[in-house]
Amino acid sequence: MKVIVAIKRVLDYNVKARVKADGSGVDLANVKMSMNPFDEIAVEEAVRLKEKGVITEVIAVSCGVTQCQETLRNAMAIGADRGILVECVDELQPLAVAKLLKALVDKEQPGLIILGKQAIDDDCNQTGQMLAALAGLPQATFASKVEIADGKLTCTREIDGGLETLSLTLPAVITTDLRLNEPRYVTLPNIMKAKKKTLDVVKPADLGVDVTPRIKTLNVSEPPKRGAGIKVPDVATLVAKLKNEAKVI
Repeated sequence: MKVIVAIKRVLDYNVKARVKADGSGVDLANVKMSMNPFDEIAVEEAVRLKEKGVITEVIAVSCGVTQCQETLRNAMAIGADRGILVECVDELQPLAVAKLLKALVDKEQPGLIILGKQAIDDDCNQTGQMLAALAGLPQATFASKVEIADGKLTCTREIDGGLETLSLTLPAVITTDLRLNEPRYVTLPNIMKAKKKTLDVVKPADLGVDVTPRIKTLNVSEPPKRGAGIKVPDVATLVAKLKNEAKVI
């Protein structure tokens, strides 16, 4: 059974984001980029399923600029067997990514598609759900435990009231949460091996997908700086300030 794992190249979580001077977006010039942490968990889970013998091939897929090849190589160093880059110049929105993944699902016919629950740059948390809807596949989001047996996928997910266990028929779509696993450390020998693995590059037009943006970003700005706190002498003063100045009560 094949597994497709979608990964995204994002601003490294250790880097402080800077807004462009014209307010058109986040400045990505000369900053460290890395694999989205949730997607790294997705790759690790796919590799673990392969090591258990329930998966035969792990295909890493990324949609974006040419530099995404580095991110795909990193996924192959973790254990993915091959990579596919859907090369795009413009910034992709979740619906466009879902349509591209749907086209690849139709082509590759995987038994399972794994995505990170969200990307740390836009926090949309939409692509997995959109893909499941477009492909007409069952889905389980925010997975904290995944097991496959007898052609069924059992997924444990965290909800407000505790834990929920779902049983899905394959093929299916799952999105990963932080507690699912801890990605392994990538070793130098595996990095060298990844350079020899197959990496295919296609264009959205090759897949027959229109990636024209549906949403226009009007302005991007940094959050306002937090003001200094004050001390109040008693509870009555605190309540008065919350009511008259903050207007929260």
